[in-house]
Amino acid sequence: MQSSPRQPGRMPAAVVFVLVVVAAHALGTVIGGWAVLDENHSKQEHGQELLMPMGLAWFTALFGWALAALQVHCVVLARGRRPWIRVVLAVCLVFVALSTALGFLGSLAAGTPSVAVLLIAGIDVAAGWVVLGEKGRRWFSGGGTHWAGRTLAG
Repeated sequence: MQSSPRQPGRMPAAVVFVLVVVAAHALGTVIGGWAVLDENHSKQEHGQELLMPMGLAWFTALFGWALAALQVHCVVLARGRRPWIRVVLAVCLVFVALSTALGFLGSLAAGTPSVAVLLIAGIDVAAGWVVLGEKGRRWFSGGGTHWAGRTLAG
């Protein structure tokens, strides 16, 4: 018995790769938000100059945590093949890829180029390519419009 080239319930490996990348970014963003707050509190306790004003540190951390929650939400719901998840993943990956590229340029300008940051930017671009490409389009458009686990169209 031959299996069809596109099994309805099987997620392509490239899409799984994207979801792993997005989950890793979400984890890193949560840790980064905590690190900014912790470092600012530590500098404040020792009478040193803060990395940034405390209000901005909280804003940065809360924004990062909200973005991480959105990313985790998309990873969890990706099996449902909702089209809006593709859009959210694409926007998040483009944002992260641009941020990472700026981080690399900053390290280059400081005279300490970080090859690891450049590698992460490359992985982000590859993940974005998958989401915006044919595999991402086919996967996330394959389930119709969902509400509460039920297919309303398609």
